[in-house]
Amino acid sequence: MHDAQPPAFAVIGETVVDLFDPGDGSACLAQPSGSPLNVAVGLARLGNPTAFVGRLSRDPLGTVLWRHLERSGVRTDHVVRRAEPSTMALVELSAGGHAGYEFSVEGTADFQWSAAEVSVLPAAAGVVHFGSLGSWLPPGDEVINHRVASLRAAGSVLVSYDPNARPPLQPDVRAARAKVERSAALAHVIKASSEDVAWLYGSDEPGEVAENWLGQGAGLVVITGGADGSTAWVPGLSPVARPAFPAQVVDTVGAGDAFMSGLLDALARRGLAAPGALGKLAGSADAGVLAEILDDAAIVAAITCGRMGADPPSRAEVDAFRAAYAGPRNVRR
Repeated sequence: MHDAQPPAFAVIGETVVDLFDPGDGSACLAQPSGSPLNVAVGLARLGNPTAFVGRLSRDPLGTVLWRHLERSGVRTDHVVRRAEPSTMALVELSAGGHAGYEFSVEGTADFQWSAAEVSVLPAAAGVVHFGSLGSWLPPGDEVINHRVASLRAAGSVLVSYDPNARPPLQPDVRAARAKVERSAALAHVIKASSEDVAWLYGSDEPGEVAENWLGQGAGLVVITGGADGSTAWVPGLSPVARPAFPAQVVDTVGAGDAFMSGLLDALARRGLAAPGALGKLAGSADAGVLAEILDDAAIVAAITCGRMGADPPSRAEVDAFRAAYAGPRNVRR
């Protein structure tokens, strides 16, 4: 039975069943994933009332995904079940744990949104997060972006976005960039990886891309670089860069999504997860608060990298990790 109160966070997008090929002849391992699903699970495990807004298949894999959401404490009353098959991805890991993906998306349930279906996205949520395949893959991307645009125009919801570019599914980089620009213009908070930025914008420096997104209306842009740490931009402040936390990397699956959930959680715990409140970052006398926010997100990502698949940590695990690194970390600007 779900709480009648609106969720603090609503995440809209796809689910994916990741198939891990060990490459040694042993059986593949299937795990629930998909960037939006991972963000919702990460937020819920950190103690935030979170609803997932998805279009899940009625097939057995869809049931596995549904149960994964419920076991993680994510509200599923805004999920719709449909007859199309589940989305899958073959995951192949390099020697350093970096993940490559081969997707099966043709005709799957996650991307067939209608305008009526997407209306289940709760406008009463404090934060709405979208992005990844669902934000740029037809036919459902248009209705998702239209719904998010209406929420941004209403002004009462903080909108966050992660493009999560996937070149194998976006063969035309110019068209991909145009779709990302469309969605980025709707967001107050944008998180992207340095790989996303390099592929979408070619030789452009990350700072130029971040400043462009700020100019389109974002209040916070964060670009992550994996082991190289992350950098944040807000209007009126010099960029703030933070190192990554050390981690025994098993794989990088879900690391960016874990960072995203940690970032949103860190904003919420500081009372900054609202369109008006976000502007307080620009009025800070120093970069200390922004550095703390990046560190909080980096901890969530580091823990996730230390175990197989997209398996974000609980609040207790984050607190234990933080206690092990209680010493000061210098702010780089």
